Amino acid sequence: MNELIKNKEYELIEIVKETPDVNLYKFRPIDNMKLNFDPGMFVMIKYKDDVQEISRAFSIASEPNSETLDFYIHLINGRFTSKLANAKINDIYYITGPYGQFKFNSDQKKALFIAGGTGIAPFVSMLKYIKTINSDIDIILFYSVRFSNEIIAKNELKEFENQLKLKTVITVTRDDNDWNGEKGHITKNMIEKYIKDGNERTAYICGPLQFTKAMKDIAIDCGIPNEKINADTWG
Repeated sequence: MNELIKNKEYELIEIVKETPDVNLYKFRPIDNMKLNFDPGMFVMIKYKDDVQEISRAFSIASEPNSETLDFYIHLINGRFTSKLANAKINDIYYITGPYGQFKFNSDQKKALFIAGGTGIAPFVSMLKYIKTINSDIDIILFYSVRFSNEIIAKNELKEFENQLKLKTVITVTRDDNDWNGEKGHITKNMIEKYIKDGNERTAYICGPLQFTKAMKDIAIDCGIPNEKINADTWG
């Protein structure tokens, strides 16, 4: 059972420019007590000053028992993301959580991961965890982005392919002359090009609402039972 923390102080210790519009933010607890969570879960991050408090939900990209909580955050000029866009190292934020039923089950033998945009975050957490427990689970990861320069955790995904029983299929949905991989939206045909055993896999899907709905339908069309489809949605 994960213990819920409420408005716990975390210090921003690192900001990494991941893509033109996405930064990786690393937060460390002031009391150095690690958060107990399952890979796939999310927390609420709160910014507050003398005049306002703003909270937003973000999936955790770090593995359980990590020294930091890591988040891939799309800077969309919203009220909260505007604060993060101007954040400085050592700034204090407040975290509540963990929440969510989107949790990785390490007992299964085969899985299908489907991510859209920053929806890759919980899968990075899952893959780190799979590496830590030395699991031999067979994973196919489909990852959809608009352009090739928007691929999050690109180098990490390559490393995971070398370290785990993982096949990553990245597709770009807009015209991109610099990309030689798959192009277009994820379809049943694209998935079945890489897997023939959909009925043996548990599916995990994370992304915007319309993306998640479409991917659930495709997963079912690929033979994955509805009860073996797990989805995390925003928007």
